[in-house]
Amino acid sequence: MLDDVVELLRPSPGARFVDGTLGGGGHAEALLERGVQLDAFDRDESAIAAASARLGSYLEGGRLRVHRGAFADAIGALDAVEPGLPLDGILLDLGVSSPQLDRADRGFSFQSDGPVSMVMDQRDAPLSERLAGMDEASLARIIRDYGDEPNSRRVAQVILFGRPWAGTRALAEAVASVAAPTRGTHRATRTFQALRIWVNDELGQLDRALVDLPARLAPGGRFAVISFHSLEDRRVKQAFGALSGVGAPVDVYGHPVVTPEFRLVERKARKGEDRDPNPRARSARLRVLERIDPSQESA
Repeated sequence: MLDDVVELLRPSPGARFVDGTLGGGGHAEALLERGVQLDAFDRDESAIAAASARLGSYLEGGRLRVHRGAFADAIGALDAVEPGLPLDGILLDLGVSSPQLDRADRGFSFQSDGPVSMVMDQRDAPLSERLAGMDEASLARIIRDYGDEPNSRRVAQVILFGRPWAGTRALAEAVASVAAPTRGTHRATRTFQALRIWVNDELGQLDRALVDLPARLAPGGRFAVISFHSLEDRRVKQAFGALSGVGAPVDVYGHPVVTPEFRLVERKARKGEDRDPNPRARSARLRVLERIDPSQESA
């Protein structure tokens, strides 16, 4: 959804932007080509190395700063360099990246056998270590809530019984033996999603960012989030709706009792299935929030 991101974020020369999920650097490159000053964040040292090589001229020119860390911690990192810096644009492209999925040694996928890891930040304890101290009820709740797996209790039992796992393929086969049937996907897919979300605290990171990042937007600044499953998109939709006054009390004339500081750029999410030929982008949802500029409203 690169073209949609550029269209809706409206990058311009000298604007201050944050890319909270640098990944392969595609979005960052498109923003930098339009002249922005960019602070980019990623937890994955491999992603940072690859993107830095791709974007080396911008690093050398001083328009790009790369930070290793979670996007939920972006404000603290920015304040350590430029306290109170207002932002004209913020982008979060959530979920796992293609390079992470494609590299067996990262342990995100069971298409190729790899270690039971799944961590985005290589400094974190891998999934195999996290499972060592997990109890059945807690693991079943994670698999149910983050993966929507109907047979979460049985899946949790199988995972805990088989510890320690030799690799992702053996884990996937065991999970598939007791998981509920699926259409068009491997039976272990829901459980692998749930474990990845849990071990990387993906929803907790997102919740923090949805509170902290909008407050740093300059008037007219925009915050775009691309999500890939309903757990993420629901949080974004609710947070953006609350900030823009959706469902807030109105007076007898239909005007909001408290004037919101933000607005939805488009009321409905843009869908990857309608706009992006990349098969991995089909489930993408793009939502954009804008901080209202009072000078423009009164013009």
